[in-house]
Amino acid sequence: MSDSLKTESLQDRLDRLQELTEFTENCRKQLNDIFETLGWSLDYKQEEMEQCPYDPDHRVPVRSMEKHKASCRLRKMGYSEEEQAQMYNPSVCYENSSVRSFTMDKSTQHQVILQARSAAPLMRMEGVFWQGQYSGEPVDVPQNHKRAVCDLTVADRLALYDHVAGVLSHQKEAASSNNEDLYVDLVSKLQKDDEQNEPKTHLELMAEMRDYKRRRQSYRAKNVHITKKSYTEVIREVINVHSEELARQWREEQESTRSEHSSHRRRLDERRSASSESHHSHSRSHRSRERSQDRESKKKKRKKRERDSGSPSDHNHDRKKKKRKKKEEREKEK
Repeated sequence: MSDSLKTESLQDRLDRLQELTEFTENCRKQLNDIFETLGWSLDYKQEEMEQCPYDPDHRVPVRSMEKHKASCRLRKMGYSEEEQAQMYNPSVCYENSSVRSFTMDKSTQHQVILQARSAAPLMRMEGVFWQGQYSGEPVDVPQNHKRAVCDLTVADRLALYDHVAGVLSHQKEAASSNNEDLYVDLVSKLQKDDEQNEPKTHLELMAEMRDYKRRRQSYRAKNVHITKKSYTEVIREVINVHSEELARQWREEQESTRSEHSSHRRRLDERRSASSESHHSHSRSHRSRERSQDRESKKKKRKKRERDSGSPSDHNHDRKKKKRKKKEEREKEK
């Protein structure tokens, strides 16, 4: 009996194993079908993860770390998802243009505000920002107009504007000084030198020697504005300079044509207004003449009617005259 029981239990185990094998094969087949339908692969390789510098609980793949850091930093600063959706990076618009940009950080912003505050008066004065109107604590750089109005005062915004305008103007002056040699008119310079063939005086020679000694040794030997640049960079600057000059001339021509059109249109309007005014004045004078004639005719008719009708006032006047005559005659008789 024991042998038979052992054989039955072994057979049951084999049957169960067969059922489990068939079940797993069926499941594997279903999973393969699903992966093929979705276009996925069974050979999954986990990406390398990095820790977010703004939140240690965030672990993000390396390929999307920069995007996550930008959104996480704004989230830590208190910007909502709706505000982040409305923000765009404007640097793409200035890549191939001559427009200069300036990036402000928190420390620079605070230093600019502190400098403006120290230069402001201590007491309140009319027409001038005083020290109490500036922010004392450092704040994050605003990323939209709403935060700029809420976090910074009017004095802070004016100080930051003056700082950025000054920095960009210095950059523009430096760029224009580098391009000074491109504007040299060699023909006029040679003509001027030919005209000034007279011998130089002692004072002029002394002034030239003084200017020569003031220059650095490296500047005497070479032109630093050109020798540090390649031929392609020099040609590019020449093209940019001529393009800007042509654009300026084109704008001036457009403005002149617009002014001519506007002056011509103004003359036409003045002529029309003058003709309309003369017409209105003629019609007004004609109407006033007709009204005066009507008044005079009415007065004449009224006087004629009074003479014809013999009003009571005229009768009383005649009666008084008769009485006065009779009285004078009686007095004469006496």
